[in-house]
Amino acid sequence: MSRTAVVILNYNGEKLLQQFLPSVITHSAEAEIIVADNGSADGSIALLEKEFPSVRIIRLDQNYGYCGGYNRALQMVDADYYVLLNSDIEVTSGWLSPLIHLLDTQPAIAAVQPKILSYHSKHLFEYAGAAGGYIDILGYPFCRGRVFDYVEEDKGQYNDTRQIFWATGACLMIRAKAYHQFQGLDEDFFAHMEEIDLCWKLQRDGQQIYYCGASTIYHVGAGTLGYDNPRKTYLNFRNGLFLIFKHFDAGELLYKLPFRIVLDWVAAIMYLLKGKTSNGIAVWKAHRDFIYSIGREREKRKTLHARYPSYTRTTVYPGLVIADFFLRGKRKII
Repeated sequence: MSRTAVVILNYNGEKLLQQFLPSVITHSAEAEIIVADNGSADGSIALLEKEFPSVRIIRLDQNYGYCGGYNRALQMVDADYYVLLNSDIEVTSGWLSPLIHLLDTQPAIAAVQPKILSYHSKHLFEYAGAAGGYIDILGYPFCRGRVFDYVEEDKGQYNDTRQIFWATGACLMIRAKAYHQFQGLDEDFFAHMEEIDLCWKLQRDGQQIYYCGASTIYHVGAGTLGYDNPRKTYLNFRNGLFLIFKHFDAGELLYKLPFRIVLDWVAAIMYLLKGKTSNGIAVWKAHRDFIYSIGREREKRKTLHARYPSYTRTTVYPGLVIADFFLRGKRKII
């Protein structure tokens, strides 16, 4: 069996570690358990040293965000497979074995995620990942089992194992070689959608991303930023533009980027009409900062496309998820 490291990135998450780390230790005998601390100012380190002596601690000198924290920490982890695991996740008995088996037996698969259900409503899928991630033709991400704010009840309908477009960063098992092939996560994202970017890069190299319904975990969700937090809105809109600008072919970008910008501004107007002024402003700031970053992002795009000129579209949803959800009333897209 390949060597696996479960790495939890922590930032001032003392209470979450106390609550959820015991399940990870109990049910992850196949792996080394590591907590990478992102410069916490609370009692996280003291708690780990006192109550969880079996857990390896990696101390980072400041908060580098999700991307920077993992990039620095994983440079110090010697394993075949990494599991990037959020600190607000309860794992279940036997959760790791199906994921490890899939990577051990399928060399074309670079990364895999388990079924992710809600910790507070365990019969429902959870927002961040659900039953595997996809994008539509404009690059909007969504999940099986969760589209926008609609989540399905788990009735075993997604107990399959299948190829997906992206695997969630809430619980991402990835080959160490694949992670470092692209120098890890793009730190300009800071947080949110960085795992989609990495999965997209891997697919440009012909590698596959999978969902494994034989493994189940429970996720609290929104542990750092609430789902309607303006900062999260900003990151999602800005990073969504980073994502498609970096990856779409030139022909696609010519007409899809303007379409995305228009739809984003429609979303901003809707925020304002609902009285969510801070979220509406966050969309404007996201677009402003995307424009400021065009030069840097153009260089990334040029380098990426020169080496990996194309990507498979077999797991790209051929429709427009916004139209299907809001105009056609579809709740189950795939």
